[in-house]
Amino acid sequence: MRRFTGPRTPRPETCELCGVVVPEDGHRHLVETEKRALVCACTPCALLFDRPGAGAGRFRTVPDRYLADPAHRLDDTAWDLLQIPVGVAFFFRNAALDRLVALYPSPAGATESELDPQTWQTVLGAGRLAALLEPDVEALLLRRSEGRTACYLVPIDVCYELVGRMRLLWQGFDGGAEARAALDSFFEHVERRARPAAVPAGTAGEGS
Repeated sequence: MRRFTGPRTPRPETCELCGVVVPEDGHRHLVETEKRALVCACTPCALLFDRPGAGAGRFRTVPDRYLADPAHRLDDTAWDLLQIPVGVAFFFRNAALDRLVALYPSPAGATESELDPQTWQTVLGAGRLAALLEPDVEALLLRRSEGRTACYLVPIDVCYELVGRMRLLWQGFDGGAEARAALDSFFEHVERRARPAAVPAGTAGEGS
C-alpha cells in the first residue's frame, strides 16, 4: 500500500511523436496546425518539421527567436481599434484560415477576439515585425503600459505559457499584485532575449 499513499515520483517528459524521454535542455514544441495545439517533442523530431510543408504541414516546429522593434509606435487610438480590454495581447496568423487571430490573457485562459483584415493592416500590418511573422508558430506580443506599447515577435508557446501563469495567479478584477509581478517578470525576460529586428534592405533612412 505504501506505493499508493507515498509521494509519487514526477513523470519525465516524453516526446509525443516518438516516445523518447526528453531532457529539460532538449524540450521543444510543435504546433499541430489543424487543432491549434502544442505538442512536446525531442530535438530530432522537432528538426523534422522545421520547414514549412514538412510532414504535409500537420506539424510545425516552434522557432526560438525573440525580436523587438524599437521604432514601433501604437497610440491610444490604434490600441482602441484592437478592442482588447486588457493591456496585453498576442496575435498570430492562422495559415489554414488565412487570417489573424488575436488573444489575450484572462481568468478563464486565452480569450479570442477576431480582427477583420482592415483593422490588422491599419494597426499592425505596416510594422517590420509583422512582415517577419511565421504563421502558426510565432506571435506578435504587445503590452500597453504607461502610455506606450511594446511590441515583440516571440515563439507562440511562450504566449500560452503567459496565459497559463496569469490564469493560475489571477485574483480579483485586475489580476492582483502577484499576477502583475509575474507579468513584469515575464516581460523583463522577453526584453532580455529580444534582439532588434533588422531593417529591410532599401528602407534605411525611412521616417527620419
